[in-house]
Amino acid sequence: MFRTLLLGLLTISLAHAAETDITAKLKSTLGKELGEVTQINKSPVAGLYEVVTSDRVFYADESGQYLIDGSLFDIKNRRNLTDARMRQLFAVDFSKLPFELAIKKVKGNGSRKLAYFSDPNCGYCKKLERELQNVSDVTLYLFLYPIFDGSAEKVHGVWCSKDKAKAWDNLMLSGIQPAVGKCDAPTAKVMELGKKLKVNGTPALIFANGVVNPGYMPAADLEKALDNNK
Repeated sequence: MFRTLLLGLLTISLAHAAETDITAKLKSTLGKELGEVTQINKSPVAGLYEVVTSDRVFYADESGQYLIDGSLFDIKNRRNLTDARMRQLFAVDFSKLPFELAIKKVKGNGSRKLAYFSDPNCGYCKKLERELQNVSDVTLYLFLYPIFDGSAEKVHGVWCSKDKAKAWDNLMLSGIQPAVGKCDAPTAKVMELGKKLKVNGTPALIFANGVVNPGYMPAADLEKALDNNK
């Protein structure tokens, strides 16, 4: 019995050592191609490893010769495992967002919360604003994020308006341009924040539990997401 136990412990020890070797090898090999690799984890697929960088999830075989840049799907449960993992890995601490840099809008009782980055010259951002008209009981924190040509002046004008929320709605829903801004707008700070949060496009939505959704969502999906990501 003692011999059996000893062999079992030895097997576990060797397996752990082998796994450690694979992890170290993958970090070294793939780090040369991907930059800093922060994590190497086993994936649900035998022989395939999850490779985590500062902002992406890849998959590789144990040799590091083959790399997959794409999503891993669980067909049986109809789940995008990569998407779920990225939401977990790169979630934002909602409570620590600098809301003083945002335009606050309260709809209904404001019980649900959503922060989002938007650009006045972004077509999908305008579509999002139309959809938000049909969403109730939510507090919105809008971060003006001018990444398109000609957007910075519009953002400045909105921020310097007496009623920022109204000026934004007029611009996005009716095409009414704000007056030229004559105040100090926190645009540089918002751009720095977006870079820190890896906001590479607009719109970008951040729900109360820190889940980030890069892109437009219709009202029905927004309602579900707000309820599921409190």
